[in-house]
Amino acid sequence: MTDPPYQRIAGEIRARILNGDLRPGDRMPSIRQIAQRWGVAVATATRVMAALRDEGLVEAKVGAGTVVSARQQRTTPNRQGVPKQALTRKHVLRTAIAIADAEGLDAVSMRRLAAQLGSGPMSLYRHVANKDELVTQMADEVFGEPDLPDPGPDGWRAKLELISRQQWALCRRHPWLPRAVSFTRPLLVPNMMAHTEWTLRALDGLGLPMAIQVREALTLHGLVVTAALSLADEIEAEQETGMPLDQWWLTQRRQADELLASDRFPLLATIPADAVSDLDGLFEYSLARHLDGFAALVADASRHDGGLRLARPSQ
Repeated sequence: MTDPPYQRIAGEIRARILNGDLRPGDRMPSIRQIAQRWGVAVATATRVMAALRDEGLVEAKVGAGTVVSARQQRTTPNRQGVPKQALTRKHVLRTAIAIADAEGLDAVSMRRLAAQLGSGPMSLYRHVANKDELVTQMADEVFGEPDLPDPGPDGWRAKLELISRQQWALCRRHPWLPRAVSFTRPLLVPNMMAHTEWTLRALDGLGLPMAIQVREALTLHGLVVTAALSLADEIEAEQETGMPLDQWWLTQRRQADELLASDRFPLLATIPADAVSDLDGLFEYSLARHLDGFAALVADASRHDGGLRLARPSQ
């Protein structure tokens, strides 16, 4: 019988590592690149990487993705005679978060997590029922990292700026987080609900209907997530190509200079070089302009003594 595809692909990569073609510290192909190069599904490519990790041939490196391990120990985490640490829910979640931080959400699986913890997959089911629940609990664990001040800074605007920047910082530390949350099917878990409750308290007393307050809380969170998705895409692109965004723009400059020198795009020619690549600046601009618009809504509500209605599309 022929080996399963993931074993065949893992064998090819293993041979390159053992014969020195891939050296310790070299960047491994990403899961997406493996899927494209060998024409297999992402799930198969994920199993390839998991198999190589289980053998100690590759390891996760924060900010660089997966690299060839300097140890290259072909040992298993369950070898006899090594005492196992008792698993706790906190330990399981923080280990899963560390994997996702380094390699992305696709790298997190019950099998991979069990291998990382040095335990059998069945032991994980005492803490989480499946991967969906695992990701939900990971997101909730992350949202519990910042301390939400009580009552917080004076004024609704300062409060909304604070909660937005805290969530932006979370997405910077955990690039997978934006893909783990949903607006239409929100995660009903304590720490995420605490963020929403804190935002609603910041809006309380402005004379706005609760429906508008909820929409504002969701819109503000959506602003953070939208910017964070661009950030996550950029981190993934940098890990796959090894090329930071500012360096990528440099490689495009010759073509851009030729286009801009043609006088077809006189306004584009005046754009500062860092206006697009500065994602932090773009987030701060989006937040400020959104809150400017919301301030006008609050002022309008004050003039109408809270008589605002939900805007509906014309029939």
